[in-house]
Amino acid sequence: MKFVFYTHSLVSDWNHGNAHFLRGVMRDLIRRGEEAVALEPADSWSRENLLRDRGAEAVDAFHSTFPELRSLSYGPEFDHDRAIAGADVVIVHEWTDPALIARLGKARRQGGKFTLVFHDTHHRAVSAQEDIARLDLEDYDLVLAFGETLRQRYLQGGWGRNVFTWHEAADDVLFRPLPEVEKKGDLIWIGNWGDDERSSEIASFLIDPSRRLGLKTTVRGVRYPPQALAALDKANISYGGSIANARVPHAFAQHRLTVHIPRRPYVEALPGIPTIRVFEALACGIPLISAPWSDAEGLFQPGKDFLFAKDGNDMARLLRDVLCDRSLAAELAASGLETIASRHTCRHRVNELLAILAQSGSQPARELVQ
Repeated sequence: MKFVFYTHSLVSDWNHGNAHFLRGVMRDLIRRGEEAVALEPADSWSRENLLRDRGAEAVDAFHSTFPELRSLSYGPEFDHDRAIAGADVVIVHEWTDPALIARLGKARRQGGKFTLVFHDTHHRAVSAQEDIARLDLEDYDLVLAFGETLRQRYLQGGWGRNVFTWHEAADDVLFRPLPEVEKKGDLIWIGNWGDDERSSEIASFLIDPSRRLGLKTTVRGVRYPPQALAALDKANISYGGSIANARVPHAFAQHRLTVHIPRRPYVEALPGIPTIRVFEALACGIPLISAPWSDAEGLFQPGKDFLFAKDGNDMARLLRDVLCDRSLAAELAASGLETIASRHTCRHRVNELLAILAQSGSQPARELVQ
């Protein structure tokens, strides 16, 4: 069976977390003997920023790290009808150009034999509702939303039909503990600045606690403005710039713990959606302390898999506890790793996807799961 994924980018993960998840899903499909190909715009902002930031070597590194993955770039003259002609399932990410989203729907309406899926992994349904409301999803067979609250937004808005919850997860082939790697620091945070969506939270839950405790802390990510870099420098926090997602497990392994700082739209309007970094960190067996968010869907075991900090003072206390108590750190790491291994890998998500496709009633999906 052939899966075609319309994505913002498979090759570039520069400020583009969906690439992490999609790579793992495609790799699992391929391991099962299915065919999977991605299509991405040649001028995507993520790819263009990747090339500016890390050069063409970053694209070469993607191909050497993921030799089994295939992505085709498209421009104005690209033959989309030909690209999807032999597909059984076409999955379209919500960052795809609205005109192309509508065009693919029209192809399905005019006799396309594939199952057409819309996939949303962002917060625009609450932060830019008009953008989502204007998308033409009438001819899409189903919608995948990466959290139950997002699914409810689609149902309430009447955006599409057959809406299912499909969380992100960790590619545990890549994200795994690396105990042989020597520890070089205390705390690492891997995350992008996020405009004004979490700037005060980064100060409260990362910069101030690290400064007060005198930790050896590293930050990796992109889009840090000058004032943010100055704040990191003042707190003696090392800023390492962007990092390829494939190198994140090694970076985690070099440090004794990490933190999670969710963006405000998820905390306030889309509870239950942790974003992919939580899954990836726990899959690497690194102790995690998180700023507040609501695990409304019971994805994890807060207090066992990771710890919640109520505020900056609580974060400083918990950081000190985990760094000073090796048994506590080991218990958190083991519990988080077990939860990922049992529930939240890309293998689990592919199983869920196949079940959703079968439930949608499309002939290609029934053939796929037999």
